[in-house]
Amino acid sequence: MLVIDAQNVSKSYGNIKALNNLSLNVAAGSVYALLGPNGSGKTTFVKSILGLVKPDGGDIKLNGIESTNVECRDGISYLPEKFNFFPYYTVLGVVKFYGAMKGLKGSELEEQAINAVKSLQIEDLVSKKIKQCSKGQVQRTGIAAMLMGDSKLLILDEPFSGLDPIAIKELKDLLIELKNKGITLFINSHILSEMEKLCDHAAILDKGEIIAQGELSTMLNGVSLEDFFYTKVKK
Repeated sequence: MLVIDAQNVSKSYGNIKALNNLSLNVAAGSVYALLGPNGSGKTTFVKSILGLVKPDGGDIKLNGIESTNVECRDGISYLPEKFNFFPYYTVLGVVKFYGAMKGLKGSELEEQAINAVKSLQIEDLVSKKIKQCSKGQVQRTGIAAMLMGDSKLLILDEPFSGLDPIAIKELKDLLIELKNKGITLFINSHILSEMEKLCDHAAILDKGEIIAQGELSTMLNGVSLEDFFYTKVKK
């Protein structure tokens, strides 16, 4: 089953072609990396998936439902590149807020919130206000908020941003755990070494066009993702 099915998606901002006939498919249960240099169109595509940007042309379906239908967003969680929240909320308050937005309440809300902060190893920060948190702590809070509810597709825009090496390792382990549970991960990231270890499929986007895509091991054919990426983008 395809959880993301994009066909011939185009988007321009004035004279700038952000996306040019982009097509890609993401199968359920996969970990898919969307890679590309700054300005390549990655975030525009993610926003198009979520209905935050309206493409000029093409078709996007989520779980077989047109992206223009709000019902397609059921079971989807999204982490923007720069996650933030009201500064006076506590870490636990943020996580519980997102759980409540997904319909959780009572003991189920409390239990899932505690499990989420434990998964990100931020249980010692539950009473800390967002305005007092470091960038990495805010990022972990955002990822914990994503885990609330029963999402089957997680869309992460630069999830490793602001995290130190230990936190990156912990997050990667968590994402592998989620993958093993059958959750689909669609990740936009610049950290190629981590994407190579984590993802099974990838697409490289440059100037709004996909220049390579497919199963990662087949696409790389023995070379590193870093070398493959630089070779493709520099052409």
